[in-house]
Amino acid sequence: MDWEQLITIAPFKWESVGVVLLCGIVIGFERQLRGKPVGIRTASLIALGTYIFTAAAVAVNTEESDPSRIIGQVVTGVGFLGAGVMLSKDGVVIGVTSAATIWVLAAIGVVVAVASPWTAIKLALLVIGILYGVELLETYSAALTRGVHSRYRNWRGSPQNEESGTQSSDE
Repeated sequence: MDWEQLITIAPFKWESVGVVLLCGIVIGFERQLRGKPVGIRTASLIALGTYIFTAAAVAVNTEESDPSRIIGQVVTGVGFLGAGVMLSKDGVVIGVTSAATIWVLAAIGVVVAVASPWTAIKLALLVIGILYGVELLETYSAALTRGVHSRYRNWRGSPQNEESGTQSSDE
């Protein structure tokens, strides 16, 4: 066995694996810094796993197979993961942003496999902009913290929550 066979990961590409991991690491780093459920490891594995499933489906595309069916099943599975990070406490649903982040990480994995690694990088930067930018807007604008957001902030800072010793995150 020669050296080239050892490092080849066909039908996958090292460049694509690197881009998928980079996107997952960047998004996961933002989430981990904020103490959210989807950190670096989770984000990287979701993006990588989605890329692997999608690239494998595209590689075995024949008249009898349809890669879009695999992508559809991946989306379903990722939706299950997203549902696992959402909770409801005292009428307040938390974790929706983490679930949406999981969903978009899977989409980035698909984009790397079927479109362009550069497109995935641009989308990952857009995701970071949304996650960080909206947080900044919420910090400086009371208008963005009305309704369920104010109930959530009240619930999070309630004395009952602190007395019971439970921890809550912004998600």
